[in-house]
Amino acid sequence: MNIRFAESKDVEILARYDRHISKEEIENSILRKYVYIAEDNGWFLGWLRYNLFWDSIPFMNMLYILEEYRDMGIGRRIVAFWENEMSRHGYKIFMTSTQADESAQHFYFKIGYEAIGGFRLGSEPYEIIFAKNKN
Repeated sequence: MNIRFAESKDVEILARYDRHISKEEIENSILRKYVYIAEDNGWFLGWLRYNLFWDSIPFMNMLYILEEYRDMGIGRRIVAFWENEMSRHGYKIFMTSTQADESAQHFYFKIGYEAIGGFRLGSEPYEIIFAKNKN
């Protein structure tokens, strides 16, 4: 398995799966090098997209592994790669979130994140905020 920065050639496949942001924002995220692709022998497995919370803390906005490749350690590896990249750039705290009704919360607990709060927007499920301090 290979993890790499997304490139302009990845826009179409990301836009097909990542319906949380516009195609234009996907392009902007790629230009900022805020998207990582997991692939194996050229096969697209999934991606991680992040931004900066408060303009200073890496916040993983999206981690998505295609269903047929789940439970193979790919999510764990791409998150570890991202955390290492962020550490190389001097960051010591990483954040993410997930809805309380999603199983992803168990994944984040397993890889060392702790719940630090949350909120509810309108009738949406409760959003759990996670952080990991990597000193």
